[in-house]
Amino acid sequence: MTARPHPSLAAERTALAWRRTALGLVAGSAAAGRLLVEIWGVAAWSVTLAGTLLAVVLLRAARRRRSDLHSRRRPAPGASPAVGREPGGRLVTACAAALVLLGVAALVVVLTWPADLAR
Repeated sequence: MTARPHPSLAAERTALAWRRTALGLVAGSAAAGRLLVEIWGVAAWSVTLAGTLLAVVLLRAARRRRSDLHSRRRPAPGASPAVGREPGGRLVTACAAALVLLGVAALVVVLTWPADLAR
């Protein structure tokens, strides 16, 4: 007979996964900003700023979602259970859509990269 994992461990793993995603987004956008400086100049750092802001939004949404789940699991003694929406996949869908858009933008940059800078 195997031991069942504690339910809060799944929430911890999910929280850590969102943190890794946000960290990767910040690192990737910083690298993109650094590479695009040669083409766009100082305006390329707006890519880094946008990625950092998106990471902050992701972290806040994930934290809110996690706290909502915890408050729903542990109602106060004598209180009625929390009435609310079940968490959906909007956060994951929005993250995936943003990453697809960033991927398409990166492809456009690579395909239109000036030949004299490719050396």
